[in-house]
Amino acid sequence: METKYIFVTGGVVSSLGKGIISSSLARLLLSRGYRVTIQKFDPYINIDPGTLNPYEHGECYVTVDGHEADLDLGHYERFTNTQTTRANNVTTGRIYQSVIDKERRGDYLGKTVQIIPHITDEIKRNVKLLGNTGQFDFVITEIGGTVGDIESTPYLEAVRQLRWELGDNSLCIHLTYVPYLKAAKELKTKPTQHSVKLLQQVGIQPDVLVLRTEQDIPMGMRRKVAQFCNVAPEAVIQSLDAPTIYQVPLMMHEQGLDEFVIKKMGVECHQEPNLEAWNNFLAKLSSATKEVKIGLVGKYVELQDAYKSISESLSHAATYNDHKLKLVYIHSEKLTDKDVEEKLSDMDGVIIAPGFGQRGIEGKFVAIKWCRENDIPTFGICLGMQCIVIEYARNVLGLADANSTEMDTATKNNVIDLMEEQKGISNMGGTMRLGAYDCELHPESKAAKAYGKTLVSERHRHRFEFNSDFRARFEEAGMKCVGENPKTHLVEVVEIPEKRWFVGTQYHPEYQSTVLDPNPLFMDFIKAAIAFKEEKNK
Repeated sequence: METKYIFVTGGVVSSLGKGIISSSLARLLLSRGYRVTIQKFDPYINIDPGTLNPYEHGECYVTVDGHEADLDLGHYERFTNTQTTRANNVTTGRIYQSVIDKERRGDYLGKTVQIIPHITDEIKRNVKLLGNTGQFDFVITEIGGTVGDIESTPYLEAVRQLRWELGDNSLCIHLTYVPYLKAAKELKTKPTQHSVKLLQQVGIQPDVLVLRTEQDIPMGMRRKVAQFCNVAPEAVIQSLDAPTIYQVPLMMHEQGLDEFVIKKMGVECHQEPNLEAWNNFLAKLSSATKEVKIGLVGKYVELQDAYKSISESLSHAATYNDHKLKLVYIHSEKLTDKDVEEKLSDMDGVIIAPGFGQRGIEGKFVAIKWCRENDIPTFGICLGMQCIVIEYARNVLGLADANSTEMDTATKNNVIDLMEEQKGISNMGGTMRLGAYDCELHPESKAAKAYGKTLVSERHRHRFEFNSDFRARFEEAGMKCVGENPKTHLVEVVEIPEKRWFVGTQYHPEYQSTVLDPNPLFMDFIKAAIAFKEEKNK
């Protein structure tokens, strides 16, 4: 069949959950046997979110091919259980860079380069890139921001043109907000009507409306919305707040979203969606009564989207271990020797979070020392792993000034150092060690036992590495380097075998945990945390 293109736009306010709706529809179509991919078009002018502060944009997600991407790509992968690449996330910065490169090469010789047709043509080319591979039946394209944003205008114009060019092979889903006014005890559809009017003004008629709401929208009100917005009554879908985002595909299916999309696009209906594995996960999630309490020590705890993939990976692992996750965010800037016991003694396990820079790092050392001395299951990721190494060097090897050259360029005991290939790099964006690399694990290590194999591939995002000049001293003292890159021998995993579970990974295993395929390392960490909790309770 010809590739079908579904566009997901948003109105009224941002953060309504376009990524969750896109992911849910993709899950339903995949469950019916179709080949589906999702892509996100972000209107900001950064080339990628790699240089953005997490407070600005939440977590920076990394794809297998080393692209720093929007956090929605994490949702796409977790819902669809398929990997994304740089083709799945495009920014205005990348569009403009590509057009300017072409202009400099002389591709537009004699022409005045303009938003229309040059920028919109480049957007359209990127929209159809994945569809042109012949690998997908459906390409779902989420347009970031909201209708009416100046930044989104070229994208919406490109969508308008594509809808005209693609005809029945395209469909638009518009997500809006229906607020509930407590004082009046009323739901208000006027913001949705205005949002659709704005979309119509730029030449796009939505086929489906998804109404985000905290209260059930009566059928009469939905019919009124359909009438005002030129949409079929059965194409007005409500998206109520759910206890978990993973229930959204079922809610969308109950209201016939997937069926309407298939019929509207003239596609032969393969089968009813096979959601057995998905329902098994949800059944486990809702039936778990015991709780496992994990402390996450990091500096971005005011914005939990900064650690989105970690919190979701912990949730997947807890669910498959028949437990509910209770995640406690602990601000590393505010953690001291005086209050560490009070803040951590109640935890069944502790995550030392990734990040960059000096801020909050001393609090991480305090947490690691307390966890190591009290034998609490501990998992350090990226900078968290590097902090585990530095703390051990200071307090076990006796190297009081041990540090990373990221924090102290003059330290003599640079147990963490800038990678050799990073030393000549001056540009900040997209220049780190990024993407999936192989890691060979020692067969007797906790990591190898967790994975059930000795060769794994995990994703990276870092400039600094374990300094192998110190390796022998660490191993003699009891910290083992149990994982390394087979080609470069870069140390990827450290652990203290004599402890219950004390592991640090230079890579980010959270990027490869999905609903249907939880990451083995998180599974094993949660298992150790549960065992520790049961031991304490005895």
